[in-house]
Amino acid sequence: MSVDRHGRGFRGPLAWPPVPAMRSRSAQFDELVLDGVESLEGRLKRSLDGIEFAVEDVPSTDPPPWEADLALGRAHPAQRGRAARVVLYRRPIESRAAEDADLTDLVWEVLAEQVAHVIGIHPDDLED
Repeated sequence: MSVDRHGRGFRGPLAWPPVPAMRSRSAQFDELVLDGVESLEGRLKRSLDGIEFAVEDVPSTDPPPWEADLALGRAHPAQRGRAARVVLYRRPIESRAAEDADLTDLVWEVLAEQVAHVIGIHPDDLED
């Protein structure tokens, strides 16, 4: 705390305590992705350390020709010297979710689909 130079006494704290409302939308989205990865590891009963996870705001402007719609995520298999990579696109996913519960479900679906592609299983195998 600091003293007001006009002699009015102590001022409030210099930084507010972190509360959920103060986190940015991108930080909240990142947390949803991390929670989804932990959930996947529990369902698969194995670690996903060999896969890099990333969040980007939007997909690149040059989508592959086989993607007719805006991509929600992409999976890049491991290549020589590079780990497998799963990328989720925050804004397209957020734009399709009407409320927070829908966002959580959609993040899970996209994440499960991309991870299933990387590890070579069908996405339905990750459902309850």
